[in-house]
Amino acid sequence: MYQEEMVAPMRQELVDVGFREWKTADQVDRDLDNAKGVSVVVINSVCGCSAASCRPGVALAMKIGPKPDHAFTVFAGNDVEATSQVREHLLGEPPSSPSIGVFRDGKFYGMIHRKDIQGRAPEDVAAMLQGAIASAQA
Repeated sequence: MYQEEMVAPMRQELVDVGFREWKTADQVDRDLDNAKGVSVVVINSVCGCSAASCRPGVALAMKIGPKPDHAFTVFAGNDVEATSQVREHLLGEPPSSPSIGVFRDGKFYGMIHRKDIQGRAPEDVAAMLQGAIASAQA
């Protein structure tokens, strides 16, 4: 687990653009079970090689659109219970952080893995997310 003082600014980057944080498995299940439309779930992390592009890319996508109906986040390594529960909803996708899951009507739709984010500019991450949201909305 990382010190909260270290991860708080990284959490805040997503909260500032409209993401709701999950801390418990119950929150994950409740929100996904009741989510209508498209939901984006960011598994946030400290990993500098990918997270430094992930968060700014996600923020850019949220500003430009298309926007999801719901936006949620967990912090891998800190929100252990919630992260584990999110991964249960990812239907066999390997653990990956940072990563972005896309859901339609609470059901898993698609995934942007760390390997897709690593080495990419934030603008590239934004474009991937925008495409995934648009596809799920179609």
